[in-house]
Amino acid sequence: MTDKKSRKKLFQSMSYRELQLANSKNRNELSKADQQWLKNSGYKNVGWDKVIILYKKIQELLRERDNLNDLSLGDLFLEADRIGNKYLTNEEVTENNQKLAKANSMINDQIDKSFPDQEDEIIDFSDKSRRKNQSRASNRKH
Repeated sequence: MTDKKSRKKLFQSMSYRELQLANSKNRNELSKADQQWLKNSGYKNVGWDKVIILYKKIQELLRERDNLNDLSLGDLFLEADRIGNKYLTNEEVTENNQKLAKANSMINDQIDKSFPDQEDEIIDFSDKSRRKNQSRASNRKH
C-alpha cells in the first residue's frame, strides 16, 4: 500500500512547489496592472487547484500581451473598435461607421488639396526576369 505522500501530483510535469515557483516568476513578467488585477480577482498561489488556475490565467495573460505586442498600430485600432462595438447596437455601429467614412473622405480631400500629384505614375507590369534573360541572350550574340 502506498502513502499519499509517496504519490506526487503533477501538472504539466511540475510538482506543486515547481508550479508555485513558475507562477511567481511568470507573474513578475506581467505589468503591475495585471498583477494587481490577479490579486483583486482572488487568484492565489496557495492550494493545488488554485495554483493550477493561477498558472493557466498567467499563461493566458502572457499570450494576450505577446499577441498585442505583435500588432501594428492599425491592428490595435481595429481591435479596440471591435471591442467597443460589442457594447453598441447595430444601429449605433452603422451610424458610427458612416460618420467615420465621412470624416475619412473629408481628410482625404484636404490631403489631395494640400499635396496634389504633379507627376504621372507609371507602373510596369512586365516580367523583368524575362527581359533580363532576353538582354543577356542578345549580348551573347554580339
